[in-house]
Amino acid sequence: MTQQITNDNFQEFVNGNKPLVVDFWAEWCGPCLMISPLVEELAQEYAEQVVVGKVNIDENDELAGEYGIRSIPTLLFFKNGEVVDKHVGAASKSVLETKLKGLL
Repeated sequence: MTQQITNDNFQEFVNGNKPLVVDFWAEWCGPCLMISPLVEELAQEYAEQVVVGKVNIDENDELAGEYGIRSIPTLLFFKNGEVVDKHVGAASKSVLETKLKGLL
């Protein structure tokens, strides 16, 4: 299951002891809604190894600004508190899974 990440709880997740994948999205974004089930599947399949969270940019614009999110969906891949990879736009599950595996 994906975690709801907000401006207030982001530091808990990014400084946690597991790698983190953050999906920046919005309710009105078609491509975001298209990849959402894929992100959820990956969250379930890799729950023991990685935390997968979602940031609604309309409700958490501070985070979106801090990470320079200009297009959505954007997925950021964090390891040891640092962004190590990024994906912008819709993608297949295999593309996202390859990037996720890069964190392990």
